[in-house]
Amino acid sequence: MRRCPPAGPPRRAKIWEFNTNLHCSIIGTCLSTAELRQLLRKLGLALPDSTDHDLHGAAVSLAGRHDKAAKLLNKALDERHRLAIGQFAKAATEAEVRALWRDALRRGEIPGAYWAALTHPATSHAIIRDAFGEVHMLSHLVGAANRADIRRLCQLEEENAALQARLDRQQAAFREAVVTRDACIQELRQALARRLAAEPPVSGGNSGGDHAGGAAAGGATGGGAAAGANPGGDTAMLRQLTAELERRLGVETRRGAVLGERLTSARAAVTQERSARADAEREAGALRRELDVVEASLLAISADRTAMILPEPSLDGVTLLYVGGRPHQLAHLRAIAERLGAVFLHHDGGVEHHLNLLAGLTSQATLVVFPVDCISHHAALAAKMLCRQAGKRFIPLRSASATSLLAALRRPEVAGLADAAD
Repeated sequence: MRRCPPAGPPRRAKIWEFNTNLHCSIIGTCLSTAELRQLLRKLGLALPDSTDHDLHGAAVSLAGRHDKAAKLLNKALDERHRLAIGQFAKAATEAEVRALWRDALRRGEIPGAYWAALTHPATSHAIIRDAFGEVHMLSHLVGAANRADIRRLCQLEEENAALQARLDRQQAAFREAVVTRDACIQELRQALARRLAAEPPVSGGNSGGDHAGGAAAGGATGGGAAAGANPGGDTAMLRQLTAELERRLGVETRRGAVLGERLTSARAAVTQERSARADAEREAGALRRELDVVEASLLAISADRTAMILPEPSLDGVTLLYVGGRPHQLAHLRAIAERLGAVFLHHDGGVEHHLNLLAGLTSQATLVVFPVDCISHHAALAAKMLCRQAGKRFIPLRSASATSLLAALRRPEVAGLADAAD
C-alpha cells in the first residue's frame, strides 16, 4: 500500500511512494476538477477538448513518477489541504491519527483528512487500508445521492409542467373575460347611442306655447297629458341603463383585477420553479461528473480487488452488443466486458452510426444491452424489435454507468448464455 521511505527522521510520505492502486482514489477525492485542470494546464497536458475523465487519468499516471510533474502534484495537494495537514501534525501516534480520521469522517470533511492521514509519518498500513475502504464505500453513497437527485429533478419537471398548464388556463380565462367584458361594454354603448339618437330634441324657448297648446288639446282629446309624460320616463330609463352599465363595468373591473393578481402569482411560481429546476439540473450534472470519476476509480481498483469482493462470472463465447451510451465511457465498458471474456460490440443508437447497421450487429450478438437514460426512443424500439425477430436476449440498463453494466452481466441468465455457447 505504501513504499518504505528512505531512512532518516520521520517525514510525511510523497504521492509517488504510495502503491499505484491508491493514486486513483487520492486524485479523485482530494483534488477538484478545476484544480486538476489548472495544474495540468501548467504542465501542458490539458488540451482544450479534454474531458474530466481524461484529466483524471493523466493525473493518475503522473502520480507514480518521481519527476517534476509528480512533485507539482504533491505540492498542489499539500497547499490545497494545508489546514488539515496542520491538524494531523499534532498527532504523534497511530491511535491519534486514527482518531483524527474518524472525527473528520464523522463531520464529512473527507478530502483534506484523507490526504493528511495517508501521508502522516505515524500512519500504518492498517490505517491506509481502512481509510481507502471507507472512501471506496462513500463512492457508492455518491451514486445513490445522484439517483435521488435525478428523481427529484423528474418531480420538479412534472410540477413545472403542471404549473405551466395552470398558467396557460388562467391566461386563457383572463383573455376570454377581457374580451367578453369589452364586447358587453361596446354593445351597451351602442344601445345607449341608438336610444339617445331616437330621442326628439326638447326646445326650451317654446315651452310656454307648447304648454298652452297641450292644455287646449287636452280639453278636446286628453292626449296631451300622455305626450308630456314621455320625456320623464325616458330619462328614468336612461339613468337605469347607465347605472346597470356602471355596475357591470365595476364587476368586470374587479374580476380583471383578481385574474391579474392570480396571473402575477402564477408567473412568480413558474419563475421560482424554473429556478429550482435549473439548480437541480446543475447539481445533478455535478454529481453525474463526480460519479463518472468515482466509477473510473472503481474500475482501476477492481482488477486487484474483485477477487476478494465478488467472483466475476465467465462470459467466454458471449458477444455483447451495447447500443447507446456516452462516448467517454465506452473504453471502460469494453474493458469490463473483455475482462469477463465477452466480445464487445457497440452502436451509438443513430448519432453517427446509421440505424441500418443495427440489424447486422444484432445478428452477431448473443446479448444486447442499452441504457434507458442515454438512448433515443426510436433506437431503443428498433433494438427491441430486432432482438425479438432474431430471438436474441436484450436487457435495458438503468443508466449508462459502468455499475449498471456490471449488475446486468452478473445476472444468472447471462451466465446461462455463456454455458449455452460452450
